[in-house]
Amino acid sequence: MQRRTYAIGFFVMILLVGVGWWTGSEDVSSMPLLTTPDVGPFRVEVTTTGELQAKNSVQIQGPAAARRVGIYEIEIARLVDEGTEVDSGAFVAELDRTPLEEKTEEARLNLQKSRSKFEQAQLDTTLTLSEARDGIIDLRFDMEEAELNKEQSQYEAPSVQRRAEIEYERAVREYEKAQVNYRTKVRRAEATMREVQAELQEDQRQMKQLQDLRDAFTINAPRSGMVVYHRDWKGDKVTEGNSIRFHDPVVATLPDLSVMESVTFVNEVDVQKLKPGQPVTIGLDADPERKLSGTVTNVANIGQQRPNSDAKVFEVVVEVAEPDTTLRPAMTTSNTVLVAEREEVMHVPIETLHSQGDSLTYVFRSGDGSIVRQEVAVGLVNDNRAIVERGLGLEDEIFLSIPPDTSGIALRRLVMPPSDAPAALPQTSASTDDGSTDLIGDR
Repeated sequence: MQRRTYAIGFFVMILLVGVGWWTGSEDVSSMPLLTTPDVGPFRVEVTTTGELQAKNSVQIQGPAAARRVGIYEIEIARLVDEGTEVDSGAFVAELDRTPLEEKTEEARLNLQKSRSKFEQAQLDTTLTLSEARDGIIDLRFDMEEAELNKEQSQYEAPSVQRRAEIEYERAVREYEKAQVNYRTKVRRAEATMREVQAELQEDQRQMKQLQDLRDAFTINAPRSGMVVYHRDWKGDKVTEGNSIRFHDPVVATLPDLSVMESVTFVNEVDVQKLKPGQPVTIGLDADPERKLSGTVTNVANIGQQRPNSDAKVFEVVVEVAEPDTTLRPAMTTSNTVLVAEREEVMHVPIETLHSQGDSLTYVFRSGDGSIVRQEVAVGLVNDNRAIVERGLGLEDEIFLSIPPDTSGIALRRLVMPPSDAPAALPQTSASTDDGSTDLIGDR
C-alpha cells in the first residue's frame, strides 16, 4: 500500500510539472521578441563564387590556314593531359587529317586538269598562229605576183592594165588584212594562255598550301608552360574528340601564373553596387583557412545568360594582389567585395524594419507600456542589418517581428529640422487619436 501511495504521488508530481512546463512554454512562445540597436562598425559586402584564371596567357591554336583551303572544322585526335608541363616546341595535340587528305586529293585532281588544259591551250595556240603565219606568207606571194602582172600590163590595152591594177590592189588589201588578223589572234592567244596559266598557278598554290598545312596538324607548344584546356562559348572544355572551328581555333592555353584573377558572375541586383577599385577578400575552396586580397578590375556593362540558367548575370573580374605559385587555373574561389564600410554607427536587424509605400520605413517600438510605429531614416543596408540614421535611440526596444495586434498603433513620424537648426537634433512626431501631432525629441 505504501509503495502504491508513493507511485500515485510521483505520477501526480510528474503531471503537475508537465502541465506547468506546457503552459509556461505557451506563454514564452507568445511573448514578442525585443531587441535594442547596436553601435559598432558596419560593412556592406557582396559575396560571390568565382574561378581562377591567368590574367595573361598564350593561346595554342589550330592551323589558321585551314580556313583558306576550305576546312572550317577539325576534330582533335590526341591531346596531352590538362596540367601537363611542356617545354617550348613540345607536342601538345594532333588533329585529324581526314579532311586535309580529302582536300589534297581534290586539289591533286584539279591540278592535273589545269595542267592538261594549259598544255592543250599551248598546242592550240601554236597551231593557230602557225597557220596564220603561213597564210600571210601565201598572201605576200600573191601580192608580189599581182605586182609583176601589173608591171607587165603596161604594154597591153588600157582595160588589161586596169584589171591588173585591181588584182594588185586586192592582193595588197588581203595581205594587210591578214596581218591585222594575225595580231588579233596573237592577243587572243596571249589572253587564253594567261587565263589557263592563272588557273594552273592557283591550283599549284592550293596544292602547296595543303602540303604545307600537313605539318601544322601536329600542334606544338609555342613556349614552355602548363597546358590548360580551352573552354568554348558554352563553358565546356575542349578535349579529345571535340572539334575546333575557324572562328575559335584555340585548343589550349599556356597561362602566366604570376598574375591570377578570379572571374565571377553577379546578379543584376548586386552588380549595381560594384565598381572597379573596390577591395576584395578571396577565399580558396581548396584551402578554406587561407585568405588572399584582390581588387575589382572590371565590371561588365552588359548582362549575359549563363547555360542552364534563366537569370541574367554580369561578369566581374577580380585581380589577385599576391603572386602565388600554388594557385592554379580553375580553382574555385569565394570573393567578398567590400562595397562600403562605416565606423561606430547605430544599426538594427533588417527583420525589425517595415515599409509602407516607397517613402515610409518604420519599426515597432515598445515604450511606456505601449507600442508605436516609429518612422526611421535608414542608411546603408547589408544582408542582415541596416544603419538607422534618425528615429531611434540606443535604449529603445524594438520588435523583431510584427506584434500580434497592430490595430490602433499610432505612427510617430520624423520631423525634418529647420535649415538653420542643428542637424544633430531632429524631431519626431506622433499622430494622436484626435489628429493632433505630439512632438518629441530625436531618438
